[in-house]
Amino acid sequence: MAMKRTGEPWMKADAFGRSIPCGIGLNLLTHDPAALAAFCRDVLLARLVYQDADFAVAEIGGSQMLIHADHTYSGHPMSGVIAGVDMRGIGAELRLYGLDPDGAEVRARAAGHLVLAGSSDKPHGMRECHLIAPEGYVFVPCVAIGANETRS
Repeated sequence: MAMKRTGEPWMKADAFGRSIPCGIGLNLLTHDPAALAAFCRDVLLARLVYQDADFAVAEIGGSQMLIHADHTYSGHPMSGVIAGVDMRGIGAELRLYGLDPDGAEVRARAAGHLVLAGSSDKPHGMRECHLIAPEGYVFVPCVAIGANETRS
């Protein structure tokens, strides 16, 4: 499938790649980049650095997450892994340390997203909830019990 974006991207791909800092990055593949980007913005309070019909860059807590439409991976080895798979991220928790789980849970419920596990204090010293984003990605906003949340 061809790219859906019209016009030029905000930055050339190679320049963007060179601009990414060291550390762990997330690339999430999706049928609907707009829906996943909206979840990240509205529920997880991500700052959308860039968004078009094929691709989005979401910044959460100083880290970047790249959201790619499935068709942008045609010819890539991952394209065979995701072919025909509607639920993504099975078995992975995408933990967002410092994001208030209670606030994220309220926003998720208000927007009609599935809350797998509501906010609660855990024996490992974290307060957390498990939220299911479009296509099954599981995000876990969490804060240390008794800590001041840095983001609500």
